[in-house]
Amino acid sequence: MPKVIILAHAQLAPEGAELDVPTGTSICEALLENGIEIEHACDMSCACTTCHVIVRKGFNSLNEQEETEEDLLDKAWGLEPQSRLSCQAIVAHEDLVVEIPKYTINHAKENH
Repeated sequence: MPKVIILAHAQLAPEGAELDVPTGTSICEALLENGIEIEHACDMSCACTTCHVIVRKGFNSLNEQEETEEDLLDKAWGLEPQSRLSCQAIVAHEDLVVEIPKYTINHAKENH
């Protein structure tokens, strides 16, 4: 079973975390199932950017991005080449190192 290592995040995972995650699970599901309350305003339907993460290791092992995800990522705070929406990034057989950005943009909550 692959490991997903979460880098320390001040609010969501102050000590970081190391999760054993079944292949085929989205990063978002893995976080939520392990008590890391990443925001996911659209209920994981690929309609917002609140679950944006940066995959520091293992990025190429994830499923390919679809056009909808790519378009949404353009609106994410702190976008990097290894950015993914965690609700769309499916864990394969490789270990991952994931960073949750310091900020997120929630257009619904922030009245954009």
